[in-house]
Amino acid sequence: MSVAVAAQPVAPHLQSAGPSTKTSRVTGEILTSGQHEPNHDDIIPYAQFPKEVTGRTVWTKDDFADTSIWKHRWTPEQIQELEEAYDRFAETGLPLTAVNRETFPFSKNITDFLLKLRDFIVDGPGFTLIQGLPVNEWSVPKSSAIYLAIGSVIGVPVSQNHKGHVLGHVKDLGNDPTQIDKVRIYTTTARQFFHTDNADIVGLLCLHRAKEGGESDVVSAQHVWNTLQRERPDVAELLSQPIWYFDRKGEVSEGQKPWIQKSVFYWHDGKLLSVYDPYYVKSIQRFIDAGLIPGHSEAQKEAIQVLEDTALRLSLHMVLEVGDIQFVADTHVFHSRTAYIDHLPPTPRRHLMRLWLATPESEGGWKRPFPDSAHPRRGGIQVNDQPATCPLDAE
Repeated sequence: MSVAVAAQPVAPHLQSAGPSTKTSRVTGEILTSGQHEPNHDDIIPYAQFPKEVTGRTVWTKDDFADTSIWKHRWTPEQIQELEEAYDRFAETGLPLTAVNRETFPFSKNITDFLLKLRDFIVDGPGFTLIQGLPVNEWSVPKSSAIYLAIGSVIGVPVSQNHKGHVLGHVKDLGNDPTQIDKVRIYTTTARQFFHTDNADIVGLLCLHRAKEGGESDVVSAQHVWNTLQRERPDVAELLSQPIWYFDRKGEVSEGQKPWIQKSVFYWHDGKLLSVYDPYYVKSIQRFIDAGLIPGHSEAQKEAIQVLEDTALRLSLHMVLEVGDIQFVADTHVFHSRTAYIDHLPPTPRRHLMRLWLATPESEGGWKRPFPDSAHPRRGGIQVNDQPATCPLDAE
């Protein structure tokens, strides 16, 4: 079931569009920017990359053996404040697509808590877990609205697919994971290898756990880079070059190519950024067969495996329980998911709500070597003028 898009208040920070932005003819809000190739003039050659990156964004799993550094739990007072904010929003009659900081304001207590976590995510280690949201006691619309409002403090929700889903659902739809040129892996039970999403931050809220598996791993992409620089500088160099073809998997606007060519690692504005998903790299064979692109060399194929093996070796493992929210910075953290076995009816199947969030430059987000870097809803997946939607279940 999808929540219809209706005319609604527009957040002030999304009201004025620059020359490269498109606005919804229905709501007046700025649409998600979508996928772009990098500005080639902004690509720094490998020789100018640092041999070692340092700072808050670089970490090892041993640094977080004390889980209190990255795990937090809602207090009873905060839960009450979340519910009171929801009640005020529900009284307006606005749809889920209208949730933003102005239509769904939180108390200073909640906002300050989330902004502190935002700093830890955006300019720090890049991941956190907030436990204890009582989703078993709430309706799906209530959980959805509160989750969207929480995400709207951390960043700006963007569309995750050609259907305009700003509220996504990670759930097995029975799709064949071997059909990687057609299927998004989050709609299957298959393992997800280390990757980033096309956003600045990804959020997951666990509604139901799997019977077995479906657990999460995160790793500092910058620690992976440092390790590659020591152990396999040849791989690091390949990953820094804009020679990688990424499949759009058919989520293409009019006039766009069905693939994107870009790098995996970028050195930009004094920061090391990463953009990567192996499924999108591996699913391009049909374009190679058609003679449209050259494909990837044997050295590149080896580099993919070395990157995965290194990330797995260095990663931190975590389990999301029901009511847990995980936020991960796609700018400088790789994340993955183990394969899982789901429950049989009538037990609810594994189900996570997902947000992709932009952190605009105007709000302290990292500058990116892409043409939409200054866009308030940068990244995401936008197909033509598809407006934002908020389905209440996977579809």
